[in-house]
Amino acid sequence: MQWETVIGLEIHVQLATQSKIFSGSSTAFGAEPNTQANEVDLALPGTLPVVNQMAVENAIKFGLAIGAEICTHSVFERKNYFYPDSPKGYQTSQMDAPIVGAGEVEISLADGSTKVIRIHHAHLEEDAGKSLHEDFVGMSGIDLNRAGTPLVEIVTEPDISNAEEAVAFAKKLQSIVKSIGISDGEMSQGSMRFDVNISVRLKGDPELGTRTETKNLNSFKFMEEAIALEVERQIEVIEDGGRIVQETRLYDGATGSARSMRSKEEANDYRYFPCPDLLPIEVDAKTIERIRATLPELPDQRQNRFVSDYGLSQYDAEILAGDADMAAYFETTANACDDAKLAANWVMGDIAALLNKQEISISECPVSAENLGGLIKRIKDGTISSKIAKQVFEAMSAGEGDADAVIDAKGLKQESDEGALEQMVDEVIANNPDQVEQYRNAPPEKRKKMTGFFVGQIMKASKGQANPGIINKILAKKLNG
Repeated sequence: MQWETVIGLEIHVQLATQSKIFSGSSTAFGAEPNTQANEVDLALPGTLPVVNQMAVENAIKFGLAIGAEICTHSVFERKNYFYPDSPKGYQTSQMDAPIVGAGEVEISLADGSTKVIRIHHAHLEEDAGKSLHEDFVGMSGIDLNRAGTPLVEIVTEPDISNAEEAVAFAKKLQSIVKSIGISDGEMSQGSMRFDVNISVRLKGDPELGTRTETKNLNSFKFMEEAIALEVERQIEVIEDGGRIVQETRLYDGATGSARSMRSKEEANDYRYFPCPDLLPIEVDAKTIERIRATLPELPDQRQNRFVSDYGLSQYDAEILAGDADMAAYFETTANACDDAKLAANWVMGDIAALLNKQEISISECPVSAENLGGLIKRIKDGTISSKIAKQVFEAMSAGEGDADAVIDAKGLKQESDEGALEQMVDEVIANNPDQVEQYRNAPPEKRKKMTGFFVGQIMKASKGQANPGIINKILAKKLNG
């Protein structure tokens, strides 16, 4: 049977405000449990919420970034359910009248094609607290520091067809929210969490299959794995004569397994009704235009600029422009060394490998962009070879100083004195008469490859510090003379 997958995403993005959406409590990450929850967050009797204006403006900024309609009249509603980490017994959210209407995000795929993913809407809401299990025996603790943290929930149409598209969309969305400064996008800290709605159907069938929702995925890797696992499970169930149950599921990245959490509720199960404590939000055209004027460069605009201003390929430009912090790091490096292509190669190569190895972000990189630019300058001016540069970079990443300090301390300066190099070439030629004869008897098209033997011997004798450009010039003269 030929099956096709239909996926829709719900993405919770924590907004970068200093205080919560309805109270003055701090939103800083990492505080001791329950030290950032005040009377409003705890839902004590007699307390009233006050809307955080910055949260509203951040949501509007996101809507403008995806070309969405900004709703001039939006309403907060109560989504009623009981869970221990929600002290109110309801979540203040939006349903019928969200702040952001329909928009779209274009993604790039591995085969070079693009696809537009439609956004149904985005709405403001408050986050819940967090249940703690590890430090308790036979019971759970509750940390309400996150309760009331402002979120914008972004809901896509069911336009995504596979895990590759889902991950591409998630990365593009992360790039957008970071670029416009409304969130740090740190999934490890809960700043972005993905709920994946998945169904399968036979190709050509106009009817959507029964969907399941896998909640709270906090990495691209887990998203890809969870989708693959759920698609496989649904197909097996149907082909074995069973039926898919609409439910909420959880994926465990540590074990690569998923389980049912609860039956999936419908909207009417939550008994939505307008929040009596909050007035509707009215946004005029002047406010929208004021916020539009503050929009920074978006990822697609940055990618086009990297191609036109720096002469990068579309591929390199897309990789570097996709992350605002990496883009800034690249530009600083390129300006420091005046070589955009070399800067791009180092950022996407050695820097990316270092970040992956140490599991850190580019903002935590131990080699600054200015110092990386200084290293590239020493390659360009012949002070060190590209091979020696790897050694220098390793020392720089270990905190041993900038490129010049490492080169001086370790005596890694490239040997470029033609007289000294010519003496090395003469010794290698004299010590390898058989290889010299083979070279001179070989046809011209094979000689270039055979030169590598002599270069290798010279580099070995010089401990890798001989200038390869000068060596090749002297070798050509000596061997062909």
